[in-house]
Amino acid sequence: MARALTAERLQQENTAFQGTGGVSACSRDHGFRPAFLDTETGAIYISCSCDGQPAPFHRLDGLPEELISERDERGRVIAVKQRVVSGFERDGCFYTREQAACSVVPPSPRQGV
Repeated sequence: MARALTAERLQQENTAFQGTGGVSACSRDHGFRPAFLDTETGAIYISCSCDGQPAPFHRLDGLPEELISERDERGRVIAVKQRVVSGFERDGCFYTREQAACSVVPPSPRQGV
């Protein structure tokens, strides 16, 4: 069964993809922007802060209300619907973290120098 997407789960994904194109810091220079996909509608949402400004990493608080499943007592988003997955947008297409990681190959260490 799928789990709801939470800030904790985003952190777990970042840890799992650390050092690869599956995290914002490593994929940004290759044209990838942190984004979310609504798997039910196919809509792609660029990660934004709550004021609508593009965020440099995955943030839940900029997602539309219809995707939010839980807020804390201060109104901050703590979970979104299970149909939402994190990944990246580039040139109008959505890439999962795995796809972005495969697309961004880190430079190999220089040998014999």
